[in-house]
Amino acid sequence: MGRPVGDERHPGTLPVQHLRPGDHAFLCYDSETPGWDVLTAFVWTGLARGEKVIVFGPPRLSDAELRTRLSDAPGPLVAAGCESAQLTLGSIRELILPARRFTAERQWQRITEEARAARDDGYSGLRAYIDMGWVLDVGEGDFDLMMDRERRAGHLFTDGFYSEICAYERTRFPGPVLEAMCRAHPRNLLPALGQLRIQRGASVLRVIGDADTATYERFGRAVADLLRDPPRDRPVTVDLLRTGFLGADCAAELVRAVARAPARPPVRIRCSPGHALLLRRCGADPAVLDTAG
Repeated sequence: MGRPVGDERHPGTLPVQHLRPGDHAFLCYDSETPGWDVLTAFVWTGLARGEKVIVFGPPRLSDAELRTRLSDAPGPLVAAGCESAQLTLGSIRELILPARRFTAERQWQRITEEARAARDDGYSGLRAYIDMGWVLDVGEGDFDLMMDRERRAGHLFTDGFYSEICAYERTRFPGPVLEAMCRAHPRNLLPALGQLRIQRGASVLRVIGDADTATYERFGRAVADLLRDPPRDRPVTVDLLRTGFLGADCAAELVRAVARAPARPPVRIRCSPGHALLLRRCGADPAVLDTAG
């Protein structure tokens, strides 16, 4: 697998489970992390929230093949969504008709029309997954055109009704283009479920993704490194707000590490109420837990 694109330093890196309505996210995938679990989670969550979901998959896949890829979603939501047209599969070529070539303005116009129709039909939002391989098909490989679209698309997301994943297959785009597009998106998705990223600042450790059995050792090392020699002039924070799954073993290790840390500077754990409940059950002092963020 190639080097991750930007996700070790992008300030908006997060797992797909943490996407919110109105988010505009970048996803880079390759043969080892093809992104199907990310797509499935994105689709399933949208259907469960009562949103209209549109998937513009890789142009090499037929609708039937794409539907098969989505069959791993739990329960009957995907099948029911296809039957009711809450979930639709299509192509950018169909979206921009009667135009024959991709332009940002035409795509924006059609997305705005789709959002209006979704509102009129009573959906709680509209979300789209766009495999950017379509730009190579209908945009004739004009990377500048694509990059301009991505950088100027912010107006689509201002009211929080529309959200979008732009997925880039690593081998089809030059490295500098991928890096530029990563920076152009406010959100940057981990390429697969079950992955962990650690972002370390002077006094903050951000745990992004899943802290579970598979990532236990890396999680434990990161926490230990932070608390081994903490700065003396400021509080220390372990930030779990972008942590997806927090396993009991990792939670217990975090509680033990915080208990062993020097009394000064104080250590805070910023987390969701659900993670706070698990940490308290593992023996965490409620005074160190911050669920206000």
